[in-house]
Amino acid sequence: MVNILIVEDHPIVIEGLKTTLEDSGIACLSGTAQNGKECLAFLHNQTPDVILLDINLPDISGIDLCKTIKTKYPEIKVLALTTFMQRDHVNRMMENGASGYILKNSPSEEIIEGIQTVMEGKTFICEELDKLMKKQVQDKMFLSRRESEILRLIAEGFTSQEVSEKLFLSVLTIETHRKNLLTKLNARNMVSLIKIAIDNKLI
Repeated sequence: MVNILIVEDHPIVIEGLKTTLEDSGIACLSGTAQNGKECLAFLHNQTPDVILLDINLPDISGIDLCKTIKTKYPEIKVLALTTFMQRDHVNRMMENGASGYILKNSPSEEIIEGIQTVMEGKTFICEELDKLMKKQVQDKMFLSRRESEILRLIAEGFTSQEVSEKLFLSVLTIETHRKNLLTKLNARNMVSLIKIAIDNKLI
């Protein structure tokens, strides 16, 4: 049986998770904590296999608490449990050692799947959030007609001066577009920018 610690300050959510664990047949509840202080006090005496960790706790950010837990107890798997769907929250939790990310409205089956997945040493992102993150990436990679035009000319080897002459725009405008393209496609330099653009069929 997988031993679970729930760190959550909403009683209704705790009760729902308890039922999910009891019905699962593969996990059991080791304890609950309503804030960061109670969580760390629990871990001082017991070491669960997985912590279902709410990001928004009353006394500390779950993101910061995750880092503390993984520093002191690296063997414990942390599954972020939250209503937050922002990509930034996901990235920061993962950077701080979380093994997965599930939403509080995730189906019981998906929560159990998340527990099983992280226990196998893999990363788990719930389906709803995974679809949202992929859509955000696709939206971010949508280029305007002007951006596509400039990117194509850059890929053909033209300098900013040459591109500005071809498009009748100032060099400053072209340089601004180049910087925006690097940011938009999360590229380190022009070489990686062109590779990302080709891989994603943007040019």
